[in-house]
Amino acid sequence: MGLHSCGFGRPKSLLDPARLTLSCNGQLRKKHQDSRALWKHEAVQKYLETLSKEYQEVSHLLDADSKNDFEQRTLRRRRADLSRFVTAFQEIKEAEREVQELETMCRELDSRDEKQLLELALEEKETLDKKINTLCRKLFQLLVPKEKYDKSHVILEVTAGRTTGGDICQQFTKEMFEMYQNYADYKRWTFDVLNYTPAEIGGLHHAAAHISGDDVYRHLKYEGGTHRVQRIPETGLSSRMQRIHTGTMSVIVLPQPEEVDVKVDPRDLRVDTFRSKGAGGQHVNKTDSAVRIVHLPTGLVVECQQERSQLKNKEIALQMLRAKLYQQIIEKQLSQEQSARKLQLGTRAQSERIRTYNFTQDRVTDHRIAHDARNIKEILSGKEELDKLINRLLEFAEMEALTEYLENLQSVEGGGC
Repeated sequence: MGLHSCGFGRPKSLLDPARLTLSCNGQLRKKHQDSRALWKHEAVQKYLETLSKEYQEVSHLLDADSKNDFEQRTLRRRRADLSRFVTAFQEIKEAEREVQELETMCRELDSRDEKQLLELALEEKETLDKKINTLCRKLFQLLVPKEKYDKSHVILEVTAGRTTGGDICQQFTKEMFEMYQNYADYKRWTFDVLNYTPAEIGGLHHAAAHISGDDVYRHLKYEGGTHRVQRIPETGLSSRMQRIHTGTMSVIVLPQPEEVDVKVDPRDLRVDTFRSKGAGGQHVNKTDSAVRIVHLPTGLVVECQQERSQLKNKEIALQMLRAKLYQQIIEKQLSQEQSARKLQLGTRAQSERIRTYNFTQDRVTDHRIAHDARNIKEILSGKEELDKLINRLLEFAEMEALTEYLENLQSVEGGGC
């Protein structure tokens, strides 16, 4: 007995953030961008009623105690699976009944003597509305399937783009790398720098880090893409050049399951050694401990220079290479599975941007969800404000996944989108 034996399917997983899609029915998508509106959708109510009915049937079969041990275990697992949905469904229904009772009471409280009681009733109603919104989000988090790689560790890479005049790209890349490093600390993750190539004037050309902890890929998967900066360079330019400059940097986030089983033939590798660049004391520029590996069949290049030991750097570089090869396999599968999707929300192409950091207006704009956030410095500190922005993006993606499922359901029932 499967979770969706009632005939309803769960929404498809959105593994690749580049394929977070906009729905074919714009009016429906707009209607369901918030969880409260989505909760009232007929298909959601019908689906949850079906799950509740199945939960009662399974409970009745267990109470009858007429099954063998294997069937009993299967039914118990099924009931436990269903209970999460049914409990959340019933909690929302109960809260809505309480709201209706309060609304009825408020309509009857008109006299001045009852003004204080009316204020208390309205305050309680506001509290219940917030509770219902929270319960709806909780329910939809249960309905949207967890992606296979959400709990995986990641390899995060940052690379400076190009701009006309100044070194704002390299400086911005350094700030972004530090932002993710601080965010890892805020989330109590482990942040291990694998490669760090500084620019000449205090910025950063390229860097990579391995980030491990709870649900790392789930939180960072939508950070991959082109980030744009708009700012007036602080130093190094004549008064004629003191104007707003625009630059870019790119972020790549690669999921790295604990066991990445990708075979690499040593004959397909070219291994180069070179002297480390950057901080490192007397060791720097005196030994060829840094390692660069080129995978000849694909042209992929990885570097590691953080360890003093050439052997350790080679081991880490191979780990990075396997992760990149593994990502290529994932993306190939996704392109096959999701070729029918109508509009990509974004790609990693340099011509696109997922987010703009406008320093002159103290504004960060995420173009995928048309959301503006204020206080750039707080966001770049990599703590609470960045976490809010990332969680808003995750909630939007979950609503999009569920909305797409409802549209597909409507298409089947109504004969078209």
